[in-house]
Amino acid sequence: MELIIGSNVSFTKDKGLLGSVEETLSYNANTFMFYTGSNRSRARNPINSDKTYEAFKLMIENNINPKNVIVHSPFLINLANKKELSKYNFSIDFLITELERTKELGFDNLVLHPGSAINCTKEEGIENIAEGINEALSKTEDTNILLEYMSGKGNEVGSSIDELKQIIEKVNQKDRIYVCLDTCHMNDSGIDLTKIDDFLDEFDEKIGIDKIKCIHINDSLNEISSHKDRHANIGYGKIGFETITNIIYNKRLEGKPFLLETPFINRNMNNAKAPYKEEIKMIREKKFTDFINQ
Repeated sequence: MELIIGSNVSFTKDKGLLGSVEETLSYNANTFMFYTGSNRSRARNPINSDKTYEAFKLMIENNINPKNVIVHSPFLINLANKKELSKYNFSIDFLITELERTKELGFDNLVLHPGSAINCTKEEGIENIAEGINEALSKTEDTNILLEYMSGKGNEVGSSIDELKQIIEKVNQKDRIYVCLDTCHMNDSGIDLTKIDDFLDEFDEKIGIDKIKCIHINDSLNEISSHKDRHANIGYGKIGFETITNIIYNKRLEGKPFLLETPFINRNMNNAKAPYKEEIKMIREKKFTDFINQ
């Protein structure tokens, strides 16, 4: 089975989805992930149906399956905190908007950070998240929510299999709730990724591997259990190229989309550059190349 791999790409006002697909092809990728607007603002431009049509035409010509494309919700959404009801309702409304936009663009899956339990316990946060998801799903159709596995930074909810399981168990529409793994987050939360099969055994027993819809592939700047969530380029962090490659080619994850969210290189210079083409090439060839210091 062909490896399904891509990265986060831009979605701009002028080119919309067409620009996202063109960027994807420039990396020699066969899937992608994007935000439908700023990940830190509610401002959203109308979706250009002509650009979306052109984008799907280009996807078909290049064998990019829309079922493998992932949309990411903005960071402003926090369903765990219900103390300020206006902010909680804002998060639900924004989530509904993003679910609707994902469907309008022709895709099925929206990644969601579960939220941060501010001014409440983790247990209360889990209840709040499930309640918000249930309301959002009841007011939308078709689109799935993918709970992202988190690093456990601060009061984040969703940094363990058990916490994700508790949320899923409280969601009414079980056929529309899934999980997005993240290798950096898993490492930083305390998972030994050299023993990925042990993790998958537990996940399968408690939630089910069929609930894993996609995997974010990132190295980590921090040691295991750091709870810091700082991404590194593939092979330049504490997880390492071999461990990440072994996860990507694990037979139990075969057929699932793998998506890079690694840092741009030369970020402090005028020639900042996305690393995705080089990283995808390394992963496909299963051979590390020091492309940053060449």
